[in-house]
Amino acid sequence: MSETKQLPYEGIRVVEFTHMVMGPTCGMVLADLGAEVIKVEPIDGDKTRRLLGSGAGFFPLFNRNKKSIALDLQQAEGREAALRLIATADVVSENFKPATMKKLGLDYASLAKLNPRLVYVSHKGFLPGPYDHRTALDEVVQMMGGLAYMTGRPGDPLRAGTSVNDIMGGMFGAIGAMAALALRQRTGRGQEVQSALYENNVLLVAQHMMQYAVTGQPAAPMPGRISAWAVYDVFTVKDGEQIFLAAVSDTQWKIFCDAFGYADLFADPRLKTNNDRVRAREWLIPLLRERLASHSAGELTEVFEKNGLPFAPITRPEELFDDPHLNATGGLAPLTLPDGRATKVPLFPFTLGGERPGLRLQPPRLGEHTQELLREAGYSAGEIARLQSLRVIAAGE
Repeated sequence: MSETKQLPYEGIRVVEFTHMVMGPTCGMVLADLGAEVIKVEPIDGDKTRRLLGSGAGFFPLFNRNKKSIALDLQQAEGREAALRLIATADVVSENFKPATMKKLGLDYASLAKLNPRLVYVSHKGFLPGPYDHRTALDEVVQMMGGLAYMTGRPGDPLRAGTSVNDIMGGMFGAIGAMAALALRQRTGRGQEVQSALYENNVLLVAQHMMQYAVTGQPAAPMPGRISAWAVYDVFTVKDGEQIFLAAVSDTQWKIFCDAFGYADLFADPRLKTNNDRVRAREWLIPLLRERLASHSAGELTEVFEKNGLPFAPITRPEELFDDPHLNATGGLAPLTLPDGRATKVPLFPFTLGGERPGLRLQPPRLGEHTQELLREAGYSAGEIARLQSLRVIAAGE
């Protein structure tokens, strides 16, 4: 957003002890909305910085708009520096095992005694209960929470293709922090917020739970389900291209038949209503596949777009960098990777006053803001130099 417009969480300071995806997502949400988010890293850096493969993009995505301070929390001086930062904070966010923060004296019970106004956000695998001793991952909760069952083919549970629970769990942590901050305005007191992967996943499949509650019929995995709509599929067309096409109402069915000259299908009494067409899918879809196979994906796109029918190209994530809509609407912001290369990063999918909350700070170098933040906390240059010589801090790359 433009510098003249105030972001909603300007003036809020967040100190986060987070890694991987869930905790950093919470901080990213608050940071994008204007909060000063200080990421406390080990002096050798958040291990997420060094992930390969599917984790290689975690750090630059989820740690934009943040500052980095590198502290050795195993040393008393490192914990003291962290406590001085926390004394100036509105929110503390963490996603470590409960015993880790308690051992460091950085758990909610300890910090609330020092600052009753503090909002403390914990991101866990499970909310307190019979499962809370288990180690959770996104894949773990997708398997035990019904999402993998719904995503894969019958008998072949499949993890969703992105870190849905980690990301949404962090978002719910941020929503909880926002709610606690709003309540603090009225009561003057902070509180602990807990967000969990498993419970997040259960919310994602709640529609399928409620389908069973209403109908008495278990939800079938998505690839094996009985579709609610007759034309709602991926079609392989000319030159092996693929495209998703849909006609989900009786009106859209008429438009579809008119557009392609399928008067015989529109007149067929077996295909009069959507429910009729759903019952006829076994022979209707193969027939449509045969008829549409001679068209290119581009031709089908033109017809569907012209007639207001639902369609979608089958796009790979890397192709989205060149998406004309995202680029035209400011949905991608310039970002500098930690190694100095330039790229673009997706912004939040909403606008405030007609603008997307944007990028104010690039993903921080390890310890980039250590000296600045320690000076603000009252440390002298000599004290900072001493902490650096003792490897209590890393003062920046």
